[in-house]
Amino acid sequence: METTTHTESGPIDEALRAENQALRQRLAAAQVEASQAREQLCLTEERLALVEHELAQLKRLVFGVKRERFVPAAQTQERRTQAAAPSKATVPRAEVPSPAPGKPVRQALPAHLPREVIVIEPEGDLTGLKKIGEEITETLDYRPARLVVLRRVRPKYVDPRDDSRGVIIAPLPERPIEKGLAEPRLLSHVVIEKYVDHLPLYRQVQRFRREGLPLSASTLGDWVSTSAAILVPLYEALKEEARTSGYLQADETPIPVQDEQTKGKTHRGYYWVYHAPLRGLVVVDYQQGRGRDGPKEMLNDYKGALQSDGYAVYDNYDARPEITGYNCWAHVRRYFFEAQENAPDLASHALEEIGRLYEVERYAREQGASPEQRQRLRQAKAVPVLERLKSWLEQHPRLPKSPWGQAVSYALSRWEKLTRYTEDGRIEIDNNLVENALRPIALGRRNYLFSGSHEAAQRAAVIYSLLATCKKHDVNPEHWLSDVLARIASHPMKRVHELLPHHWKESKR
Repeated sequence: METTTHTESGPIDEALRAENQALRQRLAAAQVEASQAREQLCLTEERLALVEHELAQLKRLVFGVKRERFVPAAQTQERRTQAAAPSKATVPRAEVPSPAPGKPVRQALPAHLPREVIVIEPEGDLTGLKKIGEEITETLDYRPARLVVLRRVRPKYVDPRDDSRGVIIAPLPERPIEKGLAEPRLLSHVVIEKYVDHLPLYRQVQRFRREGLPLSASTLGDWVSTSAAILVPLYEALKEEARTSGYLQADETPIPVQDEQTKGKTHRGYYWVYHAPLRGLVVVDYQQGRGRDGPKEMLNDYKGALQSDGYAVYDNYDARPEITGYNCWAHVRRYFFEAQENAPDLASHALEEIGRLYEVERYAREQGASPEQRQRLRQAKAVPVLERLKSWLEQHPRLPKSPWGQAVSYALSRWEKLTRYTEDGRIEIDNNLVENALRPIALGRRNYLFSGSHEAAQRAAVIYSLLATCKKHDVNPEHWLSDVLARIASHPMKRVHELLPHHWKESKR
């Protein structure tokens, strides 16, 4: 008898399909959770990298010296090997002359210093002795600066033959502060002590009191503010020369300014600093903020090259056809230097490549290359390094918020303005020259801590600008300032630029 088996597969298939669908949904949900977990892990790694980076920066600030010079490991090992191995060119120790015991070797004292001759004769009777020579020993002594009272005596005359002529007397020479006590050299000394030697006015007051002169800090403050006011026409002439130089480097630094409305609080103002490398001019401009209007006065009519650290405010000016924008390799190097804690191998390789760019600049400087020669050298030596570095950076992206990711992003987003310097030998590879001009401001800020008002901050900007330009041209700032303060009142305003440090130096030759 034949038996027929009938299987009802319909309900079973439906159940399997439902279970399969449920599994698929669970798998999709698990994949979404895994993706979110990976994203969360990436964010956590970024945050951890940032925290470790900030901690390393704080440790470096608290315990170490901030330096950014990078020496590749291979070079370090090579130097150690060279130091350990005897050199064939080394002179044997026996052939090196050594000073006599107890007689330290001293450098000759500068010839321009005045000499006071003191003759020390032997004791006893020298009658009948013949002098056969002398030994001369020079040491260095100090004579404290002296305050001198200038007494100007002006004889008065009358003409007995003509009473209408009245009293005849010579006029007093013009002075920076009419009816004031301070002469130009004293004003210059106070200004230089404050803005070059970074000695606050209250400490200068203590010095004067030791000399028996009880001056107040407010008196010295008036002298400084009056000197700055006298120099304003020179400051305006300096700004005009810088604006027409054709190449400016720009940077900015904060300065705390005493809040006139709230006692005990300060406002965060900014010094915008401009350096004209081709002419050696420095302009410091005080603004109450760091917004887009900060460089407006200085750059509105400017035409030429503008080099900066890539701060977004300057992009508004770079976009103008009459301005060519350049960025700074020192800032790029700083980002990679700080990324060494996060990605040591990658950062070290990037720093080695950037070091090769600076080797080209160092060689050009040592050879005294002209702008044309430097441009050709960059095209031959620097451009291949730049092309190789860009390709390598594009192949090694990383978490965007990590120190390494920020360094890569900073460099690649500014690449065109970073590499443009190879096309013009006049342009520097970085903005270090303008950063050097910022140092006196930073040193002064550590000593006087804040500026008393917005007006005082702008007066300081006038003085900083002119004294920094003195430094660029190797001009003694105290000699220059005392001469200018004595002459500027009678100098034709149409030719006031002749008193700027670089022109003043030429006139003294």
